[in-house]
Amino acid sequence: MNILFATMPFDGHFNPLTGIAMHLKEAGHDVRWYAGSSYAEKLQRLGIPHFPFRRAIEINQDNIADLFPERAKLRGMAFMRFDGTKIFASNTENFFLDVREIDGTFPFDVLFCDAGFYAMKLVKEKLGKRVCSVDVGPSLESSADTPPNFLGLKPAKSAAGRLVHRGMKAMMERMAMAEPKRVFNDMLVAQGLTPIDGTLFDVSYQSPDVSFQNGVPSFAWARREHNPKTKFVGALLPHKGAISRAFPEPEKLSQYKPVILISQGTVDNKDPEKLIVPALEALKDTGALIVVTTGHGDTAGLRQRYPQDNIIIEDFVDFDFILNHTDLFITNGGYGSVLLSLSKGVPVLGAGVKEGKNDINAQVDYFGVGLDLRTESPKPAAIRRTVSRLLSEPGWKQNAARLRDEFKRYDPYPMIDAYLASIN
Repeated sequence: MNILFATMPFDGHFNPLTGIAMHLKEAGHDVRWYAGSSYAEKLQRLGIPHFPFRRAIEINQDNIADLFPERAKLRGMAFMRFDGTKIFASNTENFFLDVREIDGTFPFDVLFCDAGFYAMKLVKEKLGKRVCSVDVGPSLESSADTPPNFLGLKPAKSAAGRLVHRGMKAMMERMAMAEPKRVFNDMLVAQGLTPIDGTLFDVSYQSPDVSFQNGVPSFAWARREHNPKTKFVGALLPHKGAISRAFPEPEKLSQYKPVILISQGTVDNKDPEKLIVPALEALKDTGALIVVTTGHGDTAGLRQRYPQDNIIIEDFVDFDFILNHTDLFITNGGYGSVLLSLSKGVPVLGAGVKEGKNDINAQVDYFGVGLDLRTESPKPAAIRRTVSRLLSEPGWKQNAARLRDEFKRYDPYPMIDAYLASIN
């Protein structure tokens, strides 16, 4: 088959699909990728032909602050409205026009895209292609049983609570999602398609032929509705050729205990004072091995500030490797890294709010596999107390181990192979 991958230009959207792409390539499919120019080097290392954005604007973790300096000041509904409009809806038509042009030189059979690539609807309906969406975050599909998205809430426990959540969802649609939906619908009309009636979030679950959900059912909000297109596939691991670095000081993994991994992600990592610095201040003198991955966020400055032998600070570390040796993961709540941590049975301390990380951290807390500090700027004392609880109370590790065992029952690649075989 000719298979085109297309992803939003963020590492959390691109990296989880690299494992799928390399698996399909090694299985003999002709795999190519439509992505921003910042991913050219990674795709070259993987040996996957790259179609760069032509009409679409590349908005990524490296340039978003420069393109939209006003974004840093936004909170709540205004932040959601801005991202929904500027990052997702406004680029959709350009994404589609680029993909349509690619189809002229590389007539693809199947599109694999992340769930935020809303051009999937046009690729499906105007080009008549098979579309496989890969949901790289928690499901945003509408349901009467789930809390409102992006507010860091847990499922309601009563009829009154569900009624409150329903009202909050209606308010969110009016105040945050109306503008992105209007922009998206205007584009659909311009392309000769029918506007959507429901929430923009549901495009990712109604438009594709199948939605492969990163994760397992026990780490997802329960829903009475069953979407037959949704298939949980376990933890989608990035291909090592796309991101891996050799761990610099493996001998320290046996010299210090416990081992604590700290990450502030790849988007909201420009200010390490939010999470990395408070965590280092809280733990630098505990005797633990502290491994910090900065995503190129002031690595040199942090190394100079924290020269202790029990602290390792790197631009990137191989999460698949280090989490095999880790006792606790401190994170702002990136979904892929949280899933990988849980697939290794490692409890999580979550401290993040933006980009839906509050929802992910709420799930960590709700399912008893860690604790949510409910802030993106925790104090060192709060981190120290929470770390002590997570390392000393056995329940967190036991719950994480149960999820690890569930992850082991899922192997995404045979499931994806079986689906492609069924449509070939």
